[in-house]
Amino acid sequence: MAANANAEALKESPIPEQVAPGKQTVDPYNVSGEVGADGVVKAIDYSKLVEEFGTKKIDQALLERFERVTGKKPHRFLRRGIVFSHRDFELILDRYERGEPFFLYTGRGPSSDSVHVGHTIPFEFTKWLQDTFDVPLVIMLTDDEKYLFSEKRTIEEVQGYCSSNAKDIIAIGFDPAKTFIFSDFEFVGGAFYRNIVRLSKHITLNQARAIFGFNDSTNIGRIHFGSIQGATSWASSFPHIFGADEKKTRAIPALIPCAIDQDPYFRMTRDVSARIQHAKPSLIHAKFLDALQGPGTKMSASVDESAIFMKDTPNQIKNKINKYAFSGGKVTVEEHKEKGGDTSVDVSFQYLRFFLEDDDELERIRVAYEKGEMLTGELKAICIKELQTYVEAFQERRAKVGDDVVDLFMERRPLQWVGNPKAPRVVPVVDGAAGAAGVTAEGGEGGDGKLTKNQLKKLEKQKQIEAKKAQKAKEKEEQAAKAA
Repeated sequence: MAANANAEALKESPIPEQVAPGKQTVDPYNVSGEVGADGVVKAIDYSKLVEEFGTKKIDQALLERFERVTGKKPHRFLRRGIVFSHRDFELILDRYERGEPFFLYTGRGPSSDSVHVGHTIPFEFTKWLQDTFDVPLVIMLTDDEKYLFSEKRTIEEVQGYCSSNAKDIIAIGFDPAKTFIFSDFEFVGGAFYRNIVRLSKHITLNQARAIFGFNDSTNIGRIHFGSIQGATSWASSFPHIFGADEKKTRAIPALIPCAIDQDPYFRMTRDVSARIQHAKPSLIHAKFLDALQGPGTKMSASVDESAIFMKDTPNQIKNKINKYAFSGGKVTVEEHKEKGGDTSVDVSFQYLRFFLEDDDELERIRVAYEKGEMLTGELKAICIKELQTYVEAFQERRAKVGDDVVDLFMERRPLQWVGNPKAPRVVPVVDGAAGAAGVTAEGGEGGDGKLTKNQLKKLEKQKQIEAKKAQKAKEKEEQAAKAA
């Protein structure tokens, strides 16, 4: 047998291009690891980010409290430290315990006609949070941002991506009864615009430069955009969901699941919120899913070879992993069996950390690879199968999302949610017919939150689709169990 068993893997998993030495960069527009003296990009140092950004690390005590409060086992992203940092998440747990309202907010900048697996991370986690807490969710499509921050894209182009990306997001499995998706180009105005102006009035040009690195050549639209992203974290921006009484809605905080690069927007927003008596948004931060090229790199929607896209075929997934996924294996079989592989840099293993649910199986793979009992090709095969299954399930759901479903999610309407079933109900509701609003505490003042007949019809259709998907998944599990 040839001694250089991983030679092909090395050809297909090129070492990242060497660049000039420099510190790691993590901000809303740039993500790259530190470049060492040897010119090789290192993995992102998340501990350093926690210190630099002034966030808190999610520790075991917080996870244990989460499980006590919700009765739910933490998501695999939490268990494995993929969601690793937060701002005031403990205050959200306090509110949940007391039955006090809060909402979820996340978003997507529509920059391509298909999301990649890295984009699905915050959305999958957000869906799990929505299911766990049973709270309303707003999802922002920042088509204005993508136009302002691109020299080439037209407004028509980014608006075209909005519809496609909305379908991708819906295919994650969000509940339409408690989810509102909106495009900035279509939604900015009224109460939302008032909050944008409130926020922008308290942000100086010097602050924007210091936070985002803007200079004299930066267009003023980019400078202003932070106030748009920040204002979305205020419940008073959504009177159709929370009511028009700002004395009540300004006290309702948002919990924002996002990648750590988005944190600067909300550090700024939290500072202004404290000054003008709005609830400060809480955040919970996720790590990045490395590009196929390895540690310190980030998937790009504009570079096909950097990512597995949710529209990729099984064969495309196989070819990308085999050709581009950076390997932590050794050059020869002998050396690999003697010294083992490095799972901390191996892209296939890192993808399994994100997508493989079974903790015991993940640990078995880690041990086998690090002992040299499993070769790179075997590890890649496991990764390929897992991603093919993940993408295929997404594509099946995506195929069932029509324009009418998108219209439902993007319709300005009251949302329905329960919150903590064990706590006294204290949630704002909006009358679907009259638009009058108030706060209900076990039948107190406020509207009844009823939806129109047309909305109910659309919801029922979506529920039937979800029921069919669940039944199909159950049948697959039963077939798999019989085969085993």
